[in-house]
Amino acid sequence: MPTTGPSRSRRLAVVCLALASCIAFGSVAAASPDPDTSVPLDVPAAGEILTDHTVGALRDGRFATPQEIWDGLVGVDSFFDEPVLRGDEKPGTLLRSEPFDVQFAGVMPARLDAWKLMYVTENVKGGLDIATAVMMVPEDDRGDATRPVIAYQEANDSVGANCHPSSQWTGGVPVEPSGWSAIGPLTQMWSAGAATVITDVGNDADPAPHGIFAGRYAGMAVLNGVRAAFEVGAAGVHTGSPVGAFGIAGGGVGAGFAAEYQPHYAPEIDLRATVLEAMVPDQRSFVDYSADGLGAGFAFATILGLEAQYPEMRIDEKLTPAGRALADHFRGSCQIAYFTTPFLPLHTLFTSGTRPADVPEFQAVFADNDLGRDNAPTSKVLVSNCRANDSFLMVVPVADTAALVERYRAMGTDVTYQALDCSDAVMVTQPYRWLTELYGMHTVDWLIHEVQ
Repeated sequence: MPTTGPSRSRRLAVVCLALASCIAFGSVAAASPDPDTSVPLDVPAAGEILTDHTVGALRDGRFATPQEIWDGLVGVDSFFDEPVLRGDEKPGTLLRSEPFDVQFAGVMPARLDAWKLMYVTENVKGGLDIATAVMMVPEDDRGDATRPVIAYQEANDSVGANCHPSSQWTGGVPVEPSGWSAIGPLTQMWSAGAATVITDVGNDADPAPHGIFAGRYAGMAVLNGVRAAFEVGAAGVHTGSPVGAFGIAGGGVGAGFAAEYQPHYAPEIDLRATVLEAMVPDQRSFVDYSADGLGAGFAFATILGLEAQYPEMRIDEKLTPAGRALADHFRGSCQIAYFTTPFLPLHTLFTSGTRPADVPEFQAVFADNDLGRDNAPTSKVLVSNCRANDSFLMVVPVADTAALVERYRAMGTDVTYQALDCSDAVMVTQPYRWLTELYGMHTVDWLIHEVQ
């Protein structure tokens, strides 16, 4: 990758170091009590994030040119043009791959090899579908036989096209919070020598609404993305690689279903450990809890994302004209749009006045996407979540997470559960701890240790 001059590189590294130091200042405090684990689940020190690899990637990288920034923002790329499938392809078949230079917020880091992937996956009805993904592999001297592969699933809840990781990591949608929240954990993983595979859960450029919230669909997309990554020929990424999964928020649904499906759907994948951070174990409960709260927009987007895989929901037939207008807007939008409708009483969008969690035709779909009902992971699982709904950002009932942990344990899964103090008081007094735990950065050491 081309490099920038020494002065510009130093300025970039110094700015990043200064920002990290400012965030960390005054925030050194004991984390919540750790569970019984040999690897501490604690707040990473600044030096664990700004490693030699991270600083080198910034120092040796460069700023994108105006043309590169424009191309990334426009996002027109023939790579995403779908071929016609014969119908006999196996899930996980790599259709095409293409190397690219990582670009995020105008910065093009060095020391990363990256590929766009297009591959075959399945929909919830058992038919074949096409998905895309990005794979990023750190440039280091790690032996091919020992490099772990992490299937990382962002907190990406976008129903619209060109909103997903393939766009984010090539310079698109710079305002999407899911991309920004991924920087910390991904940096830790690359510093540890791990390759990362991030699926778009569908084709990033497909104009049809994306089924990002359909857990079964997302879980298969995660596993098939790993299968496809094995075919690229990247350093250390092959069928014998040890694999971990990491999912946060919306991505936690896909990672959770991937862990549940792996034993019978993809037994050849050596999935050793899974991290589930602040995910949604029960779709109906989440929609009901958030239907008129801060997360109302995300609750509405959830049912729209489910409909993309379950057209029998026939949502438009149940909506008022205002509800249909909002639905059409959300179906073509990235998740940043869902923040614009907090506290919207969703029942007012339905002609019946029924709360969406109680619509009879939705119940079977909700049940089909509950974690821990029919299958259990055989990999180790770490579940990390807030211990109480005492943060303004907490839009998922914490009792649902605790119930999932108990269901997994009852089915024989080795589960570690960490309850975090996510209160607004911690956000104000210990912002560094609050942010790193919010993004799941305290769990990465555990995941790497279990996957090595």
